[in-house]
Amino acid sequence: MPASVPTEPTLTELARTGFTSLDSSAERVGELARASGVATGLLLDAFAIAADPDDAVIAVLQLHERAPDAVSALLADGQAAARFVRVLGASRGLADFFLRHPDQLDVFAEPVVAIPDPDDVRSDLLAVVDGRGTGGPDQAETAWSALRVQYRRRLAELAIFDLTSVDPVAIVDLVAASLAELAGAALDAALDLARQAVSLPEGERAFGRFPAHEVEATRLAIIGMGKAGASELNYVSDVDVIFVADVADGSDLGADRAIEIATRLAMLTMKAISASSVEPDLWEVDPNLRPEGKDGALVRTLDSHVQYYDRWAKSWEFQALLKARPLAGDRALGARYVEAVAPKVWSSASRENFVESVQRMRERVTAHIPDDEIDIQVKLGPGGLRDIEFTVQLLQLVHGRTDASVHQAGTLPALAALADAGYVGRVEAAEFAHDYRVLRLLEHRLQLERLRRTHLMPRGDAELRVIGRASGLAPNATQLREVWQSTRQRVRGLHERLFYRPLLSAVAALPSSGLSLTSEQAEDRLAAIGFRDPRGALAHIGALTAGVSRRATIQRHLLPVMLGWFAEGADPDYGLLAFRRLSDKLGTTHWYLRLLRDSSEAGHRLTRILAGSRYAGELLERTPESVAWLEDDDDLRPRTLAVLSEETKAVVARHGTAEAAAKVLRTARRREVLRLAFAAILERITVEQLGQALSDVTENLVRGLVDAIRAEGAGEFADDGIEFAVIGMGRFGGAELGFGSDADVMYVFRPGRLEGEAAQQRAQKIVSELIRLGSDAHLPLDLDADLRPEGRNGVLARSLDAYRSYYERWSLTWEAQALLRARGVAGDSALIRDFEALADTVRYPAEIDESAVREVKRIKARVENERLPQGADPTRHLKLGRGSLSDVEWFVQLLQLEHASSVPALRTTSTLAALAEAVEAQLITPDDAALLRAAWVFASRARSALTLWLNKTTDVLPVDRIQLEGVARLLEYPPGSASMLEQDYLQITRRSRAVFERGFYGTVERHEPSI
Repeated sequence: MPASVPTEPTLTELARTGFTSLDSSAERVGELARASGVATGLLLDAFAIAADPDDAVIAVLQLHERAPDAVSALLADGQAAARFVRVLGASRGLADFFLRHPDQLDVFAEPVVAIPDPDDVRSDLLAVVDGRGTGGPDQAETAWSALRVQYRRRLAELAIFDLTSVDPVAIVDLVAASLAELAGAALDAALDLARQAVSLPEGERAFGRFPAHEVEATRLAIIGMGKAGASELNYVSDVDVIFVADVADGSDLGADRAIEIATRLAMLTMKAISASSVEPDLWEVDPNLRPEGKDGALVRTLDSHVQYYDRWAKSWEFQALLKARPLAGDRALGARYVEAVAPKVWSSASRENFVESVQRMRERVTAHIPDDEIDIQVKLGPGGLRDIEFTVQLLQLVHGRTDASVHQAGTLPALAALADAGYVGRVEAAEFAHDYRVLRLLEHRLQLERLRRTHLMPRGDAELRVIGRASGLAPNATQLREVWQSTRQRVRGLHERLFYRPLLSAVAALPSSGLSLTSEQAEDRLAAIGFRDPRGALAHIGALTAGVSRRATIQRHLLPVMLGWFAEGADPDYGLLAFRRLSDKLGTTHWYLRLLRDSSEAGHRLTRILAGSRYAGELLERTPESVAWLEDDDDLRPRTLAVLSEETKAVVARHGTAEAAAKVLRTARRREVLRLAFAAILERITVEQLGQALSDVTENLVRGLVDAIRAEGAGEFADDGIEFAVIGMGRFGGAELGFGSDADVMYVFRPGRLEGEAAQQRAQKIVSELIRLGSDAHLPLDLDADLRPEGRNGVLARSLDAYRSYYERWSLTWEAQALLRARGVAGDSALIRDFEALADTVRYPAEIDESAVREVKRIKARVENERLPQGADPTRHLKLGRGSLSDVEWFVQLLQLEHASSVPALRTTSTLAALAEAVEAQLITPDDAALLRAAWVFASRARSALTLWLNKTTDVLPVDRIQLEGVARLLEYPPGSASMLEQDYLQITRRSRAVFERGFYGTVERHEPSI
């Protein structure tokens, strides 16, 4: 075949060029060569640099059909062909634009070697719309199309500059800034069209139009927000704006009239950009960052904006205003707006709840990411752009109060300013500026591909290969994944490296890398993230990192990470203090340093515990070696009663005196309660499991003490002369203890070798020793015997016969009710069996008369009216309040008194177990039982959380927001959820109370029942 006739390329040539669909592409390249007259080799040279050669050749063929001469001319010019194919191979969206408008192909004729001048771009777009907006709807659409076509031509110029750059990473901020200027120019042109459309000659009238002089006297500024305001726009971003109106100087136009005209102008401006038309819309103009968001007026005067920001704005709105700048419209008015809001922006970090508002915003961002998108989100996911932006903005807001040099709208300029001022290390700033540019470049290429707004990395190898080639970051999918993942991993550590490490350099000898935080600046930074005593926190940091010891060296590396974790907690100040104390005790221990260094999970768990629970922090000081449990989930599981009992038997056997054994047993109890505190805080245990485990730990201690006391008092017959037992009552008997719960008990004995008064004295001696030896200043144990016959006036220990005689002659209904949860926990098993059999005759009567039922209801009403502490809010009392623990327990206990004789399954000491059996027996509906159960579980969890948080026992849900927030976090609520916890509790208990009143009193009204 003659050499002058183009031939189809071989499959080998195509593969080497980068084609993947070899057979079909061979046919297309050959067809294009024949149609254009350009040699096959020259075509392959051009397509070899395309991101997607297969798509590019399809697009070029389609364009050749529409404009054969123009395409052939481009392909014949090697440099023009390279520009042409690069753009079509990276952007199907721009290829579609040229298919609609092949007359615009001349944009590829000359190289684009510099970013276009913004003023030239603005003049160009204004010239396109000049005089086009004065007609009707048809002419308006024609004008919109002309604007959009010229915009996309300018966009194609930018894409040529971007895609043909030697180092696209280095110029990504220039491209982003030019995209923002292009958007501003488009808004200016759209606003000019709107002014033309609404202006009427004097004397004419038409709906939605105004006299020309009034339109001219109406000033309208378009404030760029978000990426547009920061001059870091994407190829296809929503453009966030705020509209500000005013009246021109010297005009008598009223403010209301100006707002009316400006609102019409704003609406038409947005339509010109994004309304449906022959030429597709450019992007969405989003005005929802305005005061009151979607519900607020579209346009306000400057004074109205200022009044809103003074009185009503939330902290996140000031964070958003950090990027505000005049983007289009009246520049002088826009500048006045930015000048007016700037002082409010830079003082916002000192606002109450500033940290919480930033945390809530970050939580909302993360919460809205679908689970299957978290790992492919370039913008919002972990290690994505938002991590960098939020951190840089937080640093700006903290230090910008006193340092105007960091008042920058853009992320990269702000990062550079922070480094120049010494708030961020220069090396770190340079690293993260590069990572930011890489992520932005990926985002640009993703959006350029179809000219669609997206932030999701593709999953398929073919799509990743195209993105890698278009960005110049990687030639194939595997290498692009490596770039993407390594960048994410570095960015994940951004908050720690940029925010916390300078704090250490302010107090310790660290390689500065350009860091120069003063103590005052470090305190500002700590205050901004939630430390209430930043000066004290700084002192702790200094103590932990000072010196050249191995401990100080390791802690200097760990603290930046751990400070971030402490800041996530409800009480970072106490968390850091407790960590310092713990490190003072364990800091030289090899395993402790290894644990912190090598197990980030254990370190994170430790900070979560210390910043969330003074109860656990105080116990951990007594048992510091327990921190080792945080490395292994098995160590956080409750020990069974059988395992605990074996240890206790060994302790009692090994120690010759009850005093010595008791000391070891008290230590073991503190250890096991701390284990359960860890498990509760780290959400490794349910409230039911916690109740059982705490009851087991208490039971084990009581058993061990009783055995040690009796062994010490045993005589020549190898016993102490009596049978003796401890009966668990209340929540202890029901195996439903919480942190800080009293252990209700009764004591029973039966004469043996000792009889009469001697037996009584021996029992009394065991009880007094049990109380004394069980006393623990570090973890109090209150053995409360007030539920015994005759209450506080009765003897502490009675013989079994005395109990039998009392219950037969004097027992009251409330005592039968109390016995519903009686369970033997320590002592002689035969005596326990006999006592429980006696209790059964009292608590499970064959029938209960109506007077006894009325007595239960009367006592419950008295409890509600008389036992609540003076001034306590009955809706917030976790134990005695409406719909809380007491209501549920009395409801269940009444069912047991009435039905346990005929329904043996109800014979259980557990409230929840009895409630479940009541459903099975159809004594309560499943829905009502579910409401009662939910209230009991919620109140029980909140009661334990209060003890964990405060390290003291209280039964009232706090009103103070700080205290309520601490409880909320322990109940697994996100930051800033104090009010949500409060609302949930009140709602749950309100529903529970309705069930209780209907089933217990037989009414839904809240009053004492008629007796």
